[in-house]
Amino acid sequence: QVQLVESGGGLVQAGGSLRLSCAASGRTISATNMGWFRQEPGKEREFVAAISWSGGSTYYADSVKGRFTISRDNAKNTVYLQMISLKPEDTAVYYCATVLNLWSPSPGYRGQGTQVTVSS
Repeated sequence: QVQLVESGGGLVQAGGSLRLSCAASGRTISATNMGWFRQEPGKEREFVAAISWSGGSTYYADSVKGRFTISRDNAKNTVYLQMISLKPEDTAVYYCATVLNLWSPSPGYRGQGTQVTVSS
């Protein structure tokens, strides 16, 4: 079973940037599609971005397209989410997860998440 640990969250002003990391342990994720999701208390989980096992294909929610970039380093067993031009509505707990279907992503194994707060 894979363990996923997110880091890099924090408080940032609107228009700012953050880079989230998701470090995997327990087994390699180099053959696994991965994704980022977010959730605010009392709201439904929202898909953010996904990346194929090779890194050759990516998929984004319309709400983050052009502002967020997902990437991975299989040698480091780590997935990243670079976020720029952050908006208050991006505030949520962000977590990474394994994903079976890149184009219809739903989370499999997931981490505990990291809080991102964007102030206006």
